[in-house]
Amino acid sequence: MLIEGMFAAVTTPFYTDEKVYFRKIEANVARYSRSLLSGMVLLGSTGEAVELSDAETREVLRTAADAAAPEKVLIAGIGRESVKATVELAEAAAAAQYDAVLVRTPTYYAPQMSFEAALNYFRSVADRSPLPVLLYNIPKFVPYAMPVELVGELAQHPNIIGIKDSTGDLERLRSLNEATRTAPRRTVPVTSVFEAVTSRMLKPSAAEAGNMNFVSAGDLAGDLAGGLALAAAPPAATLKTRSREVGFQVITGAASTVVESLEAGGSGAILGFAACAPQACHEIYSAWKDHDPKLAAEKQQRIARAAKRVVGELGVSGVKYACDFNGYYGGRARLPLLPVSGEQKQEIESLLADIRN
Repeated sequence: MLIEGMFAAVTTPFYTDEKVYFRKIEANVARYSRSLLSGMVLLGSTGEAVELSDAETREVLRTAADAAAPEKVLIAGIGRESVKATVELAEAAAAAQYDAVLVRTPTYYAPQMSFEAALNYFRSVADRSPLPVLLYNIPKFVPYAMPVELVGELAQHPNIIGIKDSTGDLERLRSLNEATRTAPRRTVPVTSVFEAVTSRMLKPSAAEAGNMNFVSAGDLAGDLAGGLALAAAPPAATLKTRSREVGFQVITGAASTVVESLEAGGSGAILGFAACAPQACHEIYSAWKDHDPKLAAEKQQRIARAAKRVVGELGVSGVKYACDFNGYYGGRARLPLLPVSGEQKQEIESLLADIRN
């Protein structure tokens, strides 16, 4: 699976009574689908994944997938403390037509999470997951920084295709690219303009499925004249694809290192700030893709202060209010996370005054 470009780490809306607000998930995902983002990550850190039950997780994944445009790559955050529970959610993500799963390190038994234990966990998940696995390194929330050597070992697994690293450490990003350079290369389908082909693009639409018994008037008349009437489907439009070879894909999770990560060989970024400002984030990647590093750096600098404050310091509640301010539904985070204060809301509005969507 090609994981390339800019992805939004989207939020999970709740009612005031903290039940999941599924209609708002549909509305947000539909709007992201009209953006230039490559895709979305559901139930990552910004999506409050650890605060949802497994039943809620399955329903959120299904709702988002139903609302997403077929061409948007969908990645499901499914990390759990056991291999069994993680694989069960991977199976649910596959049933909902996701393209890859994002898996963090289990850390409740942190003293026993040795190099060998982490290696075995990820390999076991990847062996049994029906979807490609993206490793997730976020020591800010998970008290375990995945050693570069561990990532290098895991990159050799045929079903582990990349890593989202949210440390913002440029030297580490460069080391990850170097350590995984010898990982097996995969041939993946892409569109005629070399963008990702998702599983939902290959699935017949509801309209196509409903036309399976369609018979044209001319065909019907001819068949009746011969004493036979048959139901026939109209010729379906065929998705024209090409092939592309990709290696292990290193993706940054820090808005401050997008350009540098791309220059070092990274394939894209998954950003919490893209949940509230997808266009501004995409412009960084677009400028770099157009071979204009100066403009890309300017676009990155444009969001740097806001991203650091809203995502890095105010966290989920800050991102959610920023979503409200920029036309997406954010709402409140689930307890124990507290909402932002009135003063913080004014600060967010000021930071986003020139970063509207």
